[in-house]
Amino acid sequence: MIRLFKAVFLAALLFPIAAAYGQQTAILAGRLVDPESGTAAENQVILVEGGLIVALGEDTEIPSGADIIDLSGHSVMPGLFDAHTHMCLNVRKERDAANYYVTTLLDPTPYRAIQGVANARAMLHAGFTTIRDVGNGGNYADTDLRRAIEEGIVPGPTMQNAGRIIAPFGGQFQLQHEKRELGEPEYFYADTRDELKKAIRENIHFGATLIKIVVDDQPYIYSAEDIRFVVEEAAEAGLKVAAHAWTEQGARNSIEGGVASIEHGANMPDEVLAMARDEGVYLVGTEFTVEAIMHTFHGTSEEEAREIHAAFIDRMRRAWKLDTPMAFGSDVVYVKEGETRGTLTLSFIDNFVEAGIPPAAALKMLTVNAAEVMGLERERGVLRVGLAADLIAMPGDPLSDIMALKGVTFVMKNGAIFRHDR
Repeated sequence: MIRLFKAVFLAALLFPIAAAYGQQTAILAGRLVDPESGTAAENQVILVEGGLIVALGEDTEIPSGADIIDLSGHSVMPGLFDAHTHMCLNVRKERDAANYYVTTLLDPTPYRAIQGVANARAMLHAGFTTIRDVGNGGNYADTDLRRAIEEGIVPGPTMQNAGRIIAPFGGQFQLQHEKRELGEPEYFYADTRDELKKAIRENIHFGATLIKIVVDDQPYIYSAEDIRFVVEEAAEAGLKVAAHAWTEQGARNSIEGGVASIEHGANMPDEVLAMARDEGVYLVGTEFTVEAIMHTFHGTSEEEAREIHAAFIDRMRRAWKLDTPMAFGSDVVYVKEGETRGTLTLSFIDNFVEAGIPPAAALKMLTVNAAEVMGLERERGVLRVGLAADLIAMPGDPLSDIMALKGVTFVMKNGAIFRHDR
C-alpha cells in the first residue's frame, strides 16, 4: 500500500496537467490529419475519456462538464513514432571520439538509465508518443526505463525494448583477446542454436518486448536458417524480430528468415528492396544526416559523411519508388549542446524532403507504418474511436509541408496532456 501511494504521489508531481481519471476531454481540431488516407478534415471534435478516443467527428456532441482544449487554429494528428531508438546511449564526440564502444565502457548501466529518463522525456516533448528501443542499454537499462514509464514514475513515450542485442561473437565491436569480456553485457553473443535459444529466453525473462539481432557486422554472419530459428523462437512468446543488416547478403538472409524489419539496410540493391516488399518485411532505414554520421561514426571525415548520407538518401528514394514498406527510425545516439534527443530526432525529417518523398507518404512512415511494424496497429498510430488518445498538434499543415512537425505545440499521450504551449 505504501509503495502504491508513493507511485501515485510521484505521478501527480510529474504529470500536473494530466486529465483526471474518468474525466472527459473535448479537443477542438481546426484540421484533423489522417496519415492513413493522406487527407484532412476541417473543424473536428475528438472526445477523450479513460485514455481512449470515445467519439470523433464534426457533429460530436460535447458533454456537459467536459474539459475543452481549443486547437481550432492547429493541425491535429496521431503522435509520432520512432521505430529505431537507443534511449540509454549518449555518445559524446569530444569524450568518446564518436566511438560508442568507449561510451559503453565509461557509462555504467544505472547512469545510462538516468540518461534514458531524460531522453524519453525529450522525445515525448517533441511529439514522439511511441518508440521502439532496439538495445544498447547496458544490462537492461531499457527494461527499467520502460517499466518506469508504464508505472507512471517518469514521463515518456509508449515503448518497446529489445534488452541485450543478440549477435555473433564480437557483435558490433572489435574486441581484443585479453579483455574479450568488455563487449558484454552490451551484446549477447550467440553462435549456436542453443546459444540463440538461451539468449532469446534470457532477454524475454528480463523484460525484452522485442528481439534485436545483429546479422552481419563480422566476417561471419547469421544465415537465413539461423534467423528463421530466432524468428520462430521469439514468436513462441509473441515477440517480433528486428534485424540489423548492413550488407546485401545480410539483408537477403534477414528477408528469407522472416524478420519483421531490417534496420539500416544500407546496401540493398533494387532486387533486394523488391524482395522485402514482396515478403512484407519493413525497412527501418535510419537515414543518417551528415551531422549524425560525423558525431556517431568514429574517424569519419566530412567528405566521407556526405558520401554515406547521399547513399542512404539514394536507397531511401529507391525503396519508396519500389513501394518497399518503410517505417521511420532515427538511430540518434549522439549529444549536441543546445539540442535534445527529441529535437535531434526531428532533424531526420529533412531526409524526406531531400529524397523527394511527399509529405503524405512521410506521415504514414512516422505513424501508421511504424505502428504496424511494432504490432500496435490495433492500439495506436491512427485517430479512431476505441484507440489510444495519442495526438499532437502544430500551427502548420504537415500534409503540405512535413517540416511543420518541427513546430509541435501540443502533446497528448494515452489521454494525458503532456505539453500545451499557449
